[in-house]
Amino acid sequence: MAAGAAAGAWVLVFSLWGAVVGDRNVTARIGKPLVLNCRGAPKKPPQQLEWKLNTGRTEAWKVLSPQGGPWDSVARVLPNGSLLLPAVGIQDEGTFRCRAKSRNGKETRSTYQVRVYQIPGKPEIMDPASELMAGVPNKVGTCLSKGGYPAGTLNWHLDGKPLIPDGKGVSVQEETRRHPETGLFTLQSELMVTPARGGAPHPTFSCSFSPGLPRRRALHTAPIQLSVWEPVPLEVQLVVEPEGGTVAPGGTVTLTCETPAQSSLQIHWIKDGVPLPLTPNPVLLLSEVRPQDQGTYSCVATHPSHGPQESRAVSVHIIETEEGPTAGSLEGQGLGTVALALGILGGLGIAALLIGAIIWQRQRRQGEERKAPENQEEEEEEEEEREELNQSEEPEAAEGSAAGP
Repeated sequence: MAAGAAAGAWVLVFSLWGAVVGDRNVTARIGKPLVLNCRGAPKKPPQQLEWKLNTGRTEAWKVLSPQGGPWDSVARVLPNGSLLLPAVGIQDEGTFRCRAKSRNGKETRSTYQVRVYQIPGKPEIMDPASELMAGVPNKVGTCLSKGGYPAGTLNWHLDGKPLIPDGKGVSVQEETRRHPETGLFTLQSELMVTPARGGAPHPTFSCSFSPGLPRRRALHTAPIQLSVWEPVPLEVQLVVEPEGGTVAPGGTVTLTCETPAQSSLQIHWIKDGVPLPLTPNPVLLLSEVRPQDQGTYSCVATHPSHGPQESRAVSVHIIETEEGPTAGSLEGQGLGTVALALGILGGLGIAALLIGAIIWQRQRRQGEERKAPENQEEEEEEEEEREELNQSEEPEAAEGSAAGP
């Protein structure tokens, strides 16, 4: 009589405190007691029953004795044949079986699949943004849930509706960690959105935790309302030298990305739709241009408050010359023109000197020819004067010789 009263008291206590179940699938909250009924077993001794379990605490099937033993702190058989787990833990998940015979010899088997759960605290949005910028990716915040089992899931909501990640305008980066001692999970989910231009100016975001087991209502964070502002787009211009981007082989092409705010920009270059692996720089210099340098170029300017803006595309072409590879820049062509002009001027100067020399020689000959007759007349006059003098001297000499002894 006393044993029956004690068994009834155990059943009543644990029915109110924990869960007395007879179903096949059983869920129990971590840290709470669990009572499993052995169907078909007599409620009072003597009883013919056997409990076996295969859980995370055992490597194989473990048989529990109704008389008790070292497993009593984990699981023990009650006087009415039920199995008591005083404080269910994650390691108690598994299969429990009971085989019992009634007093008339009928055998009854009971099998239970036990799973445990732990509802975490209310999730929170950590480091929420204060405002969002239209047209560029923005971090809304990080949703955090701690202390749940099983892991469960985190979900984001926009204006009360589920927000589905699409990898474009909405992306979510999730991380799941498990505590090495308790086995409970910590979930976090970082939300990135790209608000559409001209969209809602004040969107409301929230996050919810959905337990994996059992099926219960989701836990929601407090909503956050953000402001969306639209920046004035940057005007990015691409200037090419020489104009038109046409150059001879071996020449030089200079591409300059011009923007209103140069100091806080990151300039990247694109060739034929593929980003170039270059250090950010507003100037791209193509020296000694080769055929592989031909193509379509554009620049992308990224500003912290404006996002990326791409310039119009320009083409770089190589023109072949008949004389073969020469200096392909406009400077080389200008120097060639100057050299040609100097050569022409030098030739004209030399021709002028030659003409002047010829004219001078002709004038000199004409002058000499005019002077030649005049000199001849003077010589003839001098010759006549000399002859007259000689004639006058001869009579004088004869007279002198006659007047002698």
